[in-house]
Amino acid sequence: MTGPRTRTPQEVFADHGTRLGTGDLDLISRNYTEDAVFLTPDGVLTGREGVKEGIGRLLSDLPGADWQLAPRFAGDVLFLRWTAAGSAHEVLDGVDTFVFRDGLISAQTVRYTLTERTK
Repeated sequence: MTGPRTRTPQEVFADHGTRLGTGDLDLISRNYTEDAVFLTPDGVLTGREGVKEGIGRLLSDLPGADWQLAPRFAGDVLFLRWTAAGSAHEVLDGVDTFVFRDGLISAQTVRYTLTERTK
C-alpha cells in the first residue's frame, strides 16, 4: 500500500491560484503547513491562522483585482513577481518567495507597495 502522492511545487502553486480566486480564506490556508511562516511588510504571521490574516489583508486591499504573475521555480522554492490592479489601489512591485515542504507551502515572504490608482 502506498501513501498519498506528494504534490509538486508547480501543482501546489496552480491549486493555490485557483483557491485565491475563490476568496475563501479557509480553503486558501489548506495549501499551507500547520506551522507555516508568513512574512509580510507589517511583520511575521504564523500558522494557518496567520496565513489567513495576511492573505485576507491583501485581498481586502485589492478586491476584484486583475493579477499578473511571473513565477520562476528552483526546486522547492518559487520566486514570484506580480502586479495587481483593483478599482481603487494597485501594486506594481509585488514580489513573493514561497518555500514548499511535503506538498504544501511552509513559508512565504510577501513584499509590495500598495498605491492609489491614478487612472
